[in-house]
Amino acid sequence: MSVTNYLEFFKIVGKLKTLKRTGWVRNGIILPESVSDHMYRMGMMGLCLDNDIKANDGSLIDKMKCIKMSLVHDLGESIVGDFTPDDKITNQEKHDLEKNAMIEITNNLSKPVAQEILNLWQEYEENTTNEAKLVKDFDKFEMIVQAFEYEKQQPEKKLDSFFNSTRGRFTHPLFKELALKLEQERNDFHNNKKVE
Repeated sequence: MSVTNYLEFFKIVGKLKTLKRTGWVRNGIILPESVSDHMYRMGMMGLCLDNDIKANDGSLIDKMKCIKMSLVHDLGESIVGDFTPDDKITNQEKHDLEKNAMIEITNNLSKPVAQEILNLWQEYEENTTNEAKLVKDFDKFEMIVQAFEYEKQQPEKKLDSFFNSTRGRFTHPLFKELALKLEQERNDFHNNKKVE
């Protein structure tokens, strides 16, 4: 692969550093995170997993695949932008737009690298493997961790809709437990605010 091709790919990836997450923008969050901020913490969630982490069916989860999937799952947004469930677009339309973007983004990469990135993205989209299901948990959990951080930083904000959209939707026991712990911390925080 030529130096020019690498450079063009890195420029595209760099757009995610300035693309603000739409849900936060629409909720009037001051200094909302970027898509790459979101993907970074998801990647770290994968990195900190135990090497012998197992799926619900008892099979070993491919930790490295989870890290890689976290890094590419929103890559298409560098071209099409960040859609939310409130956007007037069907899931199929969103998928098609992002798939075309992924093909365009990886077009100048070497075939093996392009194929790996596309396969990881497609696996995440299909959500049928244990790794994809776990990375979907990363995605939801990262969002509610961020929502709670914004509530603490910007006390006038109450971001219930983000928590409501994830409640009962975590699949892996670790993230079910983490979500419950986070909800308890959040409840304690808001209850203490009322007392003050």
